[in-house]
Amino acid sequence: MKSLTRPDRIVTTVFILSAACACLFVGCKGREQAPPSFPPPEVLTMTVKAQPVALTTELPGRTSANLVAEVRPQVSGIIQKRLFTEGAVVKAGQVLYQIDAAPFQAAYDSAQASLARAEASLPAIRSRVQRYRESLASKAVSQQDLDDVESSLRQAEAEVKYWKAAAQTARINLGYTRVSAPIAGHIGKSNVTEGALVTAGQPVPLATIQQFDPIYVDVPQSTAELLRLKKRMQGGQLTPDGADQKKVKLILEDGSLYPWEGTLQFRDVTVDRTTGSVTLRAVFPNPENILLPGMFVRAVVPEGVNDKAILIPQQAVSRDPKGNPLTLVVGPDGKVALRPITLDRAIGNQWLVASGLDVGEKIIIEGSQKAMPGTVVKAIPSEQAGPAATPPAAAAK
Repeated sequence: MKSLTRPDRIVTTVFILSAACACLFVGCKGREQAPPSFPPPEVLTMTVKAQPVALTTELPGRTSANLVAEVRPQVSGIIQKRLFTEGAVVKAGQVLYQIDAAPFQAAYDSAQASLARAEASLPAIRSRVQRYRESLASKAVSQQDLDDVESSLRQAEAEVKYWKAAAQTARINLGYTRVSAPIAGHIGKSNVTEGALVTAGQPVPLATIQQFDPIYVDVPQSTAELLRLKKRMQGGQLTPDGADQKKVKLILEDGSLYPWEGTLQFRDVTVDRTTGSVTLRAVFPNPENILLPGMFVRAVVPEGVNDKAILIPQQAVSRDPKGNPLTLVVGPDGKVALRPITLDRAIGNQWLVASGLDVGEKIIIEGSQKAMPGTVVKAIPSEQAGPAATPPAAAAK
């Protein structure tokens, strides 16, 4: 056989490869290609559980002193001295102002002198009455003479009582020239200076003394909120928190927590017509004078305990275009369903669910972007499936 030349060998090789490719193409065309399969997406789920949660309401309020005394003069005169330092702590009975006492001293001395004169005439009149009574038996004097001298005695005795009262009044007015502190506490600025003329019962106080340890915190609560709480108590949704029901916490203007707890003292029985609210008063210790009268604060007032509260993480809740809250629920078959829910309030980083979820259901807390409603997912329980820690305070609804 004649050997093939180099060009012939190349042509033969190309022909064989073309035939092989054609056979392979025909074989593949007769067989349908199967689509690739993917595992279901994994999502992090939480099992809904009920737990007792102490609910509170955060309300704005203002502080007020528990004792306030406005210092006013009880006699008229010129202020000679101011005997206190503005802003200092004064004691009850401490002298604050000295009013010119000269005219009051003179009035007291005059009353004392008149009293002495009236008392000096009494012995002589009493002796005359005694002699007239003895002489009446021997008819040396008439009954009319005895009646006249007895009347003079009664007049003298009445005059003594009058001047005693006048001397007492003058002594009291003399004491009023020393204006004293009616209560102990912090005294503010003085509204008068030395040399000023003051009058008894003037409308402007000389100074104001306030006692704010302990201090009051007055908090307005709307009647609508009050009625809502009463209905929840009567319906069994809330139960009193025992001894903690009257404990109140305080948040200061800078957002810090006041270090001492207060006690809810009373709830006013009259509704303010302008605001439609009632006033709650709490008493707080104030040993370091952190709280001053008139400060704006926020009081955390207890409502009660919800024994079957459902808390879910805030990242498990989304909103529809209308703002209604939604969450994704994984059913027993692994399918995802979109569930509308009703929220009560935020507690820390969680939502308190009012309705829409049942105990034992699984909600998606992570991976919701991979879980479309109607799709099948692989649920992986999270470490947050247990009861979540309850924060000490809940925001107002």
